[in-house]
Amino acid sequence: MAAFASTLRPAPLTGLRVLDLSRVLAGPWAGQLLADLGADVVKVEQPGRGDDTRSWGPPYVKDEDGRDTAEAAYFQCANRNKRSLCIDLAAPEGQALVRRLALEADVLLENFKLGGLKQYGLDAASLLALNPRLVYCSITGFGQDGPYAARAGYDFLIQGMGGLMSITGVPDGEPGGGPQKVGVAQTDIMTGLYATIAVQAALAERTRSGLGQHIDLALLDVQVAALGNQAANYLCGGKVPQRMGNAHPNIVPYQDFPTADGDMILAIGNDGQFARFCTIAGHPEWAQDERFATNPQRVAHRAVLIPLLRQATVMRTTDEWITAFELAAVPCGPVNRIDQVFADPQVVARGLKVEMAHPTAGTVALVANPVRLSASPVQYRLPPPLLGQHTDEVLGQWLGLGDAEITGLRERKIV
Repeated sequence: MAAFASTLRPAPLTGLRVLDLSRVLAGPWAGQLLADLGADVVKVEQPGRGDDTRSWGPPYVKDEDGRDTAEAAYFQCANRNKRSLCIDLAAPEGQALVRRLALEADVLLENFKLGGLKQYGLDAASLLALNPRLVYCSITGFGQDGPYAARAGYDFLIQGMGGLMSITGVPDGEPGGGPQKVGVAQTDIMTGLYATIAVQAALAERTRSGLGQHIDLALLDVQVAALGNQAANYLCGGKVPQRMGNAHPNIVPYQDFPTADGDMILAIGNDGQFARFCTIAGHPEWAQDERFATNPQRVAHRAVLIPLLRQATVMRTTDEWITAFELAAVPCGPVNRIDQVFADPQVVARGLKVEMAHPTAGTVALVANPVRLSASPVQYRLPPPLLGQHTDEVLGQWLGLGDAEITGLRERKIV
């Protein structure tokens, strides 16, 4: 282990400068990923107010005495490893300051409405003219063109418009049926992931061309792309997918099942796994039944098979089933609450909760980055910043401004 540790190299994006003008989730998620990978990410925020999510509480981060701080938990999820710089974008002097920062940046992230930064001279065309090597990433609800381009986009809205809610939830006609959103802002998070990939692709291309470019990312585009097999099912099969609860449109059995003390997930992906399941469940004849022997037949006869399985699974507890199925390599698992997730031995062993020192809370608990790089790992350098915490530091390091200049900007309420 010691020999391996000596081979560690700096994080992959060390030395990269990112100017993050985004707020809420999609853009900040991308900024945090780039920061975790080593980039110097400077989050530009409105003086006195900052990112909207700073006030999206409760809950708030608690201090060492258990009292609420002013830092909303939501903000913590997407702003680790960044430095916060406050600039008034409505002031011409503030706009000039951002242009100077853009000259020093490799990447700029923004999620203003279409044309929102053009009035300030901070749009892609203006800044690429000043810094042709800049990778400028715009995230909007509907993209830079098309009939909806000027509309504001929100995750919930896009989950509906992009088809996700039409395939999520209890089937129509059953109790609780109707459209249902995913329990987190899934479209925002996926857009942040796509943005991170796009930025790194543009940086790789820049090594050949020497030039940056404008990245146009839309929440709606991402949500449609992320329909995955459900989109393929429609495009190839012509049948509109419907809500199926926790069932899978192409695989059976692949859903939740009741047990003697709760619920469990069965994720049986092939006929061999199904045969082993049937043996453990005490019904080996099911695997020989021509209606159930192969996955296409199980899909065709799911209405017959699933009730039979449910009658069997209620005969043992969740733990008893999981123990038996794991020994036979039948994919299964519990339906955990989030507190149970963070207590799960595998989650604990993988270190998916990290504690970081925090200037007002003492420490703050965060979810670890899931990317594992053997030689240049993710670094946890900075907790989510306080509003404007690094204004003087960034202006000094990026622009070489002295104390007197920064004091003047403060007196004029530019920073």
